[in-house]
Amino acid sequence: MTAITIHGIPNCDTMKKARTWLEGQGIAHDFHDYKKAGISAEKLGAWADAVGWEVLLNKAGTTFRKLPDSDKAGIDRAKAIALMVEQPSLIKRPVLEYPGGVLVGFKPEDWAAALG
Repeated sequence: MTAITIHGIPNCDTMKKARTWLEGQGIAHDFHDYKKAGISAEKLGAWADAVGWEVLLNKAGTTFRKLPDSDKAGIDRAKAIALMVEQPSLIKRPVLEYPGGVLVGFKPEDWAAALG
């Protein structure tokens, strides 16, 4: 197992760009498809501790907009994590785990700084 894992779904354009960037940099990594393989509340909790649950929850996506108002109301850390476990499409993509941290979203300059 490599020390770097990129989490997301394979058909997302941002994921494709991120994986292409990693390959272009010669950075070995594992890929975790959380839509197929799922994601644990413990893993999401660790990410939330690292970056904040607000960063992890993709409020701009279609999946969030389609949620019932009752699910959107009063979202806190516990509710956000429960929703993301239930519907992994709510997790902002990609999530990159590397020795020393977690990055959410793909910004080549941030990734280069973290992995350089």
